[in-house]
Amino acid sequence: MRIGIVGAGMIGGTLARLFVGAGHEVTVSNSRGPATLRQMVEELGPRAHAATVDQAARFGEVVVLAVPWRTPQALPPAELLQGKVVVDAMNPYAEGGGMVELGESTSSEETRKRLPGARLVKAFNTIWYQHLGTRGRTDLPLDERHAVFVAGDDDEAKATVSRLIQEIGFAPIDTGGLRDGGRRQQPGTPLYNRILTGAEARALVNAAEG
Repeated sequence: MRIGIVGAGMIGGTLARLFVGAGHEVTVSNSRGPATLRQMVEELGPRAHAATVDQAARFGEVVVLAVPWRTPQALPPAELLQGKVVVDAMNPYAEGGGMVELGESTSSEETRKRLPGARLVKAFNTIWYQHLGTRGRTDLPLDERHAVFVAGDDDEAKATVSRLIQEIGFAPIDTGGLRDGGRRQQPGTPLYNRILTGAEARALVNAAEG
């Protein structure tokens, strides 16, 4: 697939390496411009490219958002993401720490309001980047792999993201829709930043739903 990544920090940069390793073509972007990403893409090889945020959004069949949630100006224009699978790897941390109070809403629902028409899937927001970079095991059955949670209201989009998660060696675990499922993935919840196998994670989600 063609994957655009907006944000080349810990999560975005790690995903770029993993997706290239799985055989996908990746375009990486950040707020400082493609020249700052030249060394990264040279190390990743010919399937990796550096570009502007808008170019990465145009390029990707799947587009990953890995910038601070509190900086919506870092997101691509909504019209560039119309109809595309968009992975929300962000958490609603406030400037200086703590969480932004969203009332009954969730951070992904707020992101969807900013990007109407995008097929939004919450994923990669619960895993520490070092675990993401080192714990993928394609040689293990799904139940024994490190779990990565997904939430969303578009089943086909979730299936696409789940396939990518499997290809880089993790077990995709569906937590539900953007509201309830997204809330289950928030910082401070039992699913956040824990080392769980696919089997353990599925049991936790099932217990919460029951």
